Amino acid sequence: MDPYLIWLYRITGHAFADFMLGTFLLAFIALVIGELTISVVFLIIKKRIDKVTDEVIRYQNLSMDAVQAGEKDAYNAANKLANDAFGKSFFMQIALSAAFLWPIPFALTWMQYRFGEVEFPILFSEHSLGFPAVFIALYAAAYLMFRRVKYKIPYFKRIKAILDSYDLRSRKIKTLADLNTSAGEQKVPGKQ
Repeated sequence: MDPYLIWLYRITGHAFADFMLGTFLLAFIALVIGELTISVVFLIIKKRIDKVTDEVIRYQNLSMDAVQAGEKDAYNAANKLANDAFGKSFFMQIALSAAFLWPIPFALTWMQYRFGEVEFPILFSEHSLGFPAVFIALYAAAYLMFRRVKYKIPYFKRIKAILDSYDLRSRKIKTLADLNTSAGEQKVPGKQ
């Protein structure tokens, strides 16, 4: 990969501009690879995510029904199951995040090989920044740029539609606020 990646650093012929442009392009490539990886992993484990999400909703709603019925033991049992399902969901989201970030260490390792000695002095200071600081700043810039166009790309538009369906399903989950609303509605005379 080295001959192809180093080409990114030889576009303009000016060392500083080439370093910044090449690093931005490398960060952008790492970002796109991470985005593709997370979407593919998401599609692979979607059924598992659906199952865990359904468990979270079901057990949360059961616990809210138990609160409304005044059944403390049933609430505790359903709430424990809801917390377990939420924990599974949380750790699946962490694992998906790791799928998003895995290209970064490879890009930084390659940069260490090529630009390990490059440093940028900080104005009015005796300190300097190495290539990782520049890469991270340019990765953030690439992320902000890609975020604006990501869902205009048909593949990512499809992924967004799937994710939006989760938002709609999560609205079916009962909360304590719903219990207060339904209790208030029951007290209003003439309403059923």
